[in-house]
Amino acid sequence: MTTIFGIPMALLYAQLLLGIINGAFYATLSLGLAVIFGMMGIANFAHGALYMMGAVGAWFLLNAVGIGYWPALILCPLIVGAFGMLLERFVLRRVSHIDALYGMLLTFGLAFMVQGIFRFWFGSAGLPYAIPSALTGGVNLGFMFLPYYRAWVIVASLAVCFLTWFVIEKTRLGAYLRAATENARLVQAFGINVPVMIMLVYGGGAALAAFAGVLAAPILQVNPTMGAEVLIVIFAVVVIGGLGSIKGAIIAGFIAGIAEGLTKAFYPEASTTVVFLLMAFVLVVMPTGLFGTKTQAAATSVSLPALAHESSFMRWSLFAAMAIGLAVAPLFVYPAFLMKAMTYALFACAFNLMAGYGKLVSFGHAMFLGTAGYVTAYAAKTWGLSPELAILAGTASAALLGLVAGWLCTRSSGVYFAMISLALAQMIYFLALQLPQTGGEDGIQSVPRGALFGFIDLANPTTLYLFVLAVFLGGFLFLSCLIRSPFGQILKAIREHEPRAQSLGYSTDRYKLATFVISAALSGLAGSTKVIVTQIASLTDVHWSMSGEVILMTFLGGVGTLYGPVLGSFIVVAMQNYLSALGAWVTVIQGAVFVICILTFRRGIVGELITYVSARQREKDRRGIAMRAGNKVVTGT
Repeated sequence: MTTIFGIPMALLYAQLLLGIINGAFYATLSLGLAVIFGMMGIANFAHGALYMMGAVGAWFLLNAVGIGYWPALILCPLIVGAFGMLLERFVLRRVSHIDALYGMLLTFGLAFMVQGIFRFWFGSAGLPYAIPSALTGGVNLGFMFLPYYRAWVIVASLAVCFLTWFVIEKTRLGAYLRAATENARLVQAFGINVPVMIMLVYGGGAALAAFAGVLAAPILQVNPTMGAEVLIVIFAVVVIGGLGSIKGAIIAGFIAGIAEGLTKAFYPEASTTVVFLLMAFVLVVMPTGLFGTKTQAAATSVSLPALAHESSFMRWSLFAAMAIGLAVAPLFVYPAFLMKAMTYALFACAFNLMAGYGKLVSFGHAMFLGTAGYVTAYAAKTWGLSPELAILAGTASAALLGLVAGWLCTRSSGVYFAMISLALAQMIYFLALQLPQTGGEDGIQSVPRGALFGFIDLANPTTLYLFVLAVFLGGFLFLSCLIRSPFGQILKAIREHEPRAQSLGYSTDRYKLATFVISAALSGLAGSTKVIVTQIASLTDVHWSMSGEVILMTFLGGVGTLYGPVLGSFIVVAMQNYLSALGAWVTVIQGAVFVICILTFRRGIVGELITYVSARQREKDRRGIAMRAGNKVVTGT
């Protein structure tokens, strides 16, 4: 039997075929993402949900209505495309005039809602979908067996990719679309209805996702979470090809699929991470991807909330009130709930340093929380380190990871930054899943709490609570001082207008990298403390959904405010604890809260409160000035 590096040729050809098939799915899915981003500037987090809707829709049509595969291949993309157009017209268009990051966050919340609703309707178990009778069987090529359906998937994907490329690049409609991405107002002035074009583009991208879902239904188990599982890989593919590049999405999709297939033949353990390694390599050489032309750096549209009059006494009074409230809270609330909320609050405050004050919205911040947790758990359980040394090791590992990830991420901005951080975090997730030291899906359990500094027993519930409270208050106070320091003021200046800060002689890249590392270290401190409290390090803390939760906490409470992330964390943890009996509806509620937050109060609860109080203060000041001016006129002075 012929072999290459000890691998039989039959196995190699089989994995190559599998890679081409996966590449066909990746190319079709990433094509829809690229079309939407190229026209709207939005990294569509709902794309995985739209892909899932196509697959589940085909299953539903077959089992509930009796409509088979071939009609479903046309009906599902049309139905999901129409849903996508309604979504753009009545939801996404409401944030089209502000920073594209808000559109991305909005689709993130919508994805949560759609996935939760479909989980409630169809459950989480896989639903079988039969291969159409016309495509059963296969052909023996001599060196391998090629199933007819898989050959059809390749042909259909290539045809759709070519047709989409032709429409965008070679037709008058495509010329209008490309022109609208460069200068929408100018195109509108020529009598072209740009809003309708944008609505059709989003509908077309949704239809492409649904088409890929129908193609995947006979191969994969149809379930409501299938979109979330593939979405992160698709984002990595789009980043490799270059955000917004049609050609890049197609080529990178097949490259990623083939790389996965061949890696499974030579080194199966790395097959889940090879796409992210490829992405990291491409970004080091070409920061905008293979065919990307420019990075995105949208202007800030939502200013940071700030009180018109804020004294040092007021700041310390608020901090003292929070500290006293948390100190006496165990008399009324379960300490376990409070400790969990405080660790998440520190995590959210660390994220807020980047997102609120640095305008660096990371969708992969969970990698710092989870990595520090694993290192702390391993150091405490395997090496037998004391809790303070284990926490120090975890925090240091998060800071080091932040230095490496920050060097890659901060070379880009906006949506590019968010996507790169997400792909890097997913690579860390797969490493945590496969490394023997992390315990795989079981994680590291029964982590000893030990004695702090050798004599403070953390097994005592009261002592443990006071320790967590001290860590949270210390981290919060550090961030508060940092934000008000010259470093924090420069960071705000970079957020508001980076070119102006550069013209003043500030190295903005260094400040952003420093912010990234500090945020990563504090996130690691939160993760390490959480492990000591819960006595387990698991994949949950490093999964991308955890990054979504910290984004929800921060934006719900108030991004760019000190106390907003704290309030948002307590609200989200309370929702998780007290609404857990609702099952899949918890995800729907969280997504709905996120959507409402982005649509109605983008500054968050605390941010809107600060804005209201500041407006009242300014109005009072204006009345006082007017009254004094009037008195001067009356007295003649």
